[in-house]
Amino acid sequence: MTALLDAAERMDREELRALQLERLRTTLHHAYTRVGHYRAAFDRAGLRPQDCRSLADLARFPFTTKADLRDNYPFGMFAVPEEQVRRIHASSGTTGRPTVVGYTEKDLDTWADVVARSIRAAGGRPGQKVHVAYGYGLFTGGLGAHYGAERLGCTVIPASGGMTARQVQLIQDFRPEIIMVTPSYMLTLLDEFERQGVDPRTTSLKVGIFGAEPWTQEMRREIEERFAIDAVDIYGLSEVMGPGVAQECVETKDGLHIWEDHFYPEVVDPFTGEVLPEGEEGELVFTSLTKEAMPVIRYRTRDLTRLLPGTARVFRRMEKVTGRSDDLVILRGVNLFPTQIEEIVLRTPGVSPHFQLRLTRQGRLDVLTVRAEARAGATQEQRAAAAASVAAAVKDGIGVSVGVEILDPGTLERSVGKFRRIVDERDRPGS
Repeated sequence: MTALLDAAERMDREELRALQLERLRTTLHHAYTRVGHYRAAFDRAGLRPQDCRSLADLARFPFTTKADLRDNYPFGMFAVPEEQVRRIHASSGTTGRPTVVGYTEKDLDTWADVVARSIRAAGGRPGQKVHVAYGYGLFTGGLGAHYGAERLGCTVIPASGGMTARQVQLIQDFRPEIIMVTPSYMLTLLDEFERQGVDPRTTSLKVGIFGAEPWTQEMRREIEERFAIDAVDIYGLSEVMGPGVAQECVETKDGLHIWEDHFYPEVVDPFTGEVLPEGEEGELVFTSLTKEAMPVIRYRTRDLTRLLPGTARVFRRMEKVTGRSDDLVILRGVNLFPTQIEEIVLRTPGVSPHFQLRLTRQGRLDVLTVRAEARAGATQEQRAAAAASVAAAVKDGIGVSVGVEILDPGTLERSVGKFRRIVDERDRPGS
């Protein structure tokens, strides 16, 4: 196994920390001297880059938020002249101005390297075929996976999202060993295989690398059992790089190893911003260590997780993301996340993995309804029993009463990318 690791993966913790500090100090200087936002933020805090003398000193520096990126739209966070930027990606901007990120040629090389490392950690090897069903375009998923797979020496099938029936046909015809896709769209592909009368367990696929949305251990078991593959998690976000910031190793499947030679992680209290000790759950924060075009200093991801020691690699692990602080639903004083409902739905007999949460208001009371599809062939009695089981499990496990609707198979809109788990209708007329 050691022969497959690159030089950074063979470092010990002391060597890694020395490299991190060197790169961190360089990044802070680069950001301060080249980006007006960081110069102003550091000055307000009374700090200079040279004040970072240890990794622990990073906690003194101010956070960066998505609002900061939007306030500097489109190119105000870039640290190099525009003519040195080789690619631009952006978020969808569905909740406001999009966040824009840029990459120099060196950044693109780094990105390809960390995604190649991720695919190798997931079990991929040169010469294998990779079916990329992440969306291409301004979203970082498709192109990030594409160039990383090529860097590893794989053959790429750039399927992108959509045209589900054709994707199933391509998987059968081209016989890829690896698929990279969102977990919710993998379930859509699963349904299409079965609709076409093809047993998903007979395909050529051996490894699924799933990211771009939180998913649970129950979801992993569902996919692994019905596809007969290894399902592993990849993590990334556009503001920090894209896919390839962290990756689950196929031999352990015990959380995602963060590629700490390029991305320095912290976990902070979401409310106070205080850095939490290793092992405590909070909000994940990243500082880039090698980005040229758009360095980020203490970027608040809103993803909730905890840091753990490394196992399969020297790098620390992050636990699978349990949810996002901005996905939190507070229902009659009780906090819940969609992933908690997902765990319950996936272990309920007669219910498929396709579900959605609908928030409405009755008078002054917020109401949550779990809308889940029945599995094919489920009887009315089985559907009623499933609804009662889900409602009871939510009440017992989370401590709040919800409505449950068991729908016909195929009722909910299928995702070709990130699935919209929460539909908030509380501000609509009549709600």
